[in-house]
Amino acid sequence: MTITGFDHVLLAAPPGSEERLRTFYAGVLGMTEIPKPPALAGRGGCWFASGTVQLHLGIEREHRPSAKAHPALRVTGIDAVAAAVRAAGTDIVWDTALPGQRRFHCVDPVGNRLEFLEPTG
Repeated sequence: MTITGFDHVLLAAPPGSEERLRTFYAGVLGMTEIPKPPALAGRGGCWFASGTVQLHLGIEREHRPSAKAHPALRVTGIDAVAAAVRAAGTDIVWDTALPGQRRFHCVDPVGNRLEFLEPTG
């Protein structure tokens, strides 16, 4: 058996947060919202894609974002991503602890931690 990749990452979000999520993931990060299958659409939440990466946000009534767990999204043009996130009013924290990578962390509109990274050189 071999695992060949991720199909998607799911993050939780509180009820009624879909518009804030759309504003951030589609508006700020430029991801495309993709339709949820009809059998799952009634559960709320929203799904996004960029290239082969899919990020699903599912509704969780007692949503408590993790302070540590997070997806790490590989990007090109990390300075532009950081500028867009900051322009949307979201704080970012640069981290230089990982050799060969430029990276920063931020939180989405519902408190989910996100990491963005781009290889150097």
